[in-house]
Amino acid sequence: MRIDEVIQPVVEGPNDPYIFKAVFMAGGPGSGKSYIANKLFSGYPGLKTLNSDDIYEFMMKTRDMPLDPETIFSPRGQELRGRAKSAYNELDALSKAGRLGMIIDGTGKDVDKISKLKLRLDALGYDTMMVFVNTDIDTAQERNLLRNRSLPSEQVQKMWSAVQNNIGRFQRMFGNDFVIFDNSDNDDDAEQLEAADKKIRAFLNQPVRKKQAVDWLSNPTWDKDKFLPPKKKETDNNESDK
Repeated sequence: MRIDEVIQPVVEGPNDPYIFKAVFMAGGPGSGKSYIANKLFSGYPGLKTLNSDDIYEFMMKTRDMPLDPETIFSPRGQELRGRAKSAYNELDALSKAGRLGMIIDGTGKDVDKISKLKLRLDALGYDTMMVFVNTDIDTAQERNLLRNRSLPSEQVQKMWSAVQNNIGRFQRMFGNDFVIFDNSDNDDDAEQLEAADKKIRAFLNQPVRKKQAVDWLSNPTWDKDKFLPPKKKETDNNESDK
């Protein structure tokens, strides 16, 4: 899988303006998370967005494959899903190897997964924050129906409830570096955008202070392989595990 099929080469490093900064995006299906992320972060082109769904959709579209459930769950659709994940892992490893600024896009339904990733980034010297895009369930269901890859309504309800139940844990996890954006209304909320932008700007402009980050900047090392997932073991008949 060639990474240059879906992303531009990562060439930044110690001179990246947002080095050692990671912003988690969280919000259930239909929350408008991608829309709000674009509103908040379009002025920060140095931040690398990590989202395997974006890579997957790009691969499907370049092959003229529709994003309907039948095609997505077909053998070819699932093959491309695996390739998208590999490309995501490569981008993730390159970004961490260069300690680049990152936007980590996810739903937020798995607190433990986010907690483990945050701890790993903390250990590298990163500063982390979260922008949680919230919406009421009726709005989430309506928006889900308009998506290219809409989900069954019961699945939206289940994921929405799981994400809602995690808000308190995220607040404790990120402390003052936690922003809730209420996106239930389709109208732009200038006041909310301004407040969130102010907090994000202050976070991104903080100088690098953690010892791990300062030490790395004094002697940068590009250890990409360290961040790649372990390769799958081969079976006895020399075929890769599925």
